[in-house]
Amino acid sequence: MWYLPRLFIYHRESPIGGEASATFMVMERRLLKAIGTPAMVVTIVLGLALASLQGQWSQGWLHAKLLLVFGIAACHGMMARDVRRFAADERPHSTRWYRVFNEVPTLLFVGIVLLAVFKPF
Repeated sequence: MWYLPRLFIYHRESPIGGEASATFMVMERRLLKAIGTPAMVVTIVLGLALASLQGQWSQGWLHAKLLLVFGIAACHGMMARDVRRFAADERPHSTRWYRVFNEVPTLLFVGIVLLAVFKPF
């Protein structure tokens, strides 16, 4: 989640069709398919199971947390789309866009942790 946008920045700066671009394509695909997607699926499944086992579905903090989890899943989907676009030798966004986007999952994650730890409502 946090490394893929950094790879996009390096990939964006590499020449189209070059050796570095091909290497980044492999790295991005492997990171997404071998680590990112399986980790997301396992985390969501186990999180839903835990919420069910503990009977927390009526608690407001869990609803807010799930909204932030949905945001992280959306970020994951956007990155998966960009992996496909980079694989087609497109350069979908600027390096500045990826630098800013790189912070979004971090902010969402901090919000998720705070909600889970403090259960404010």
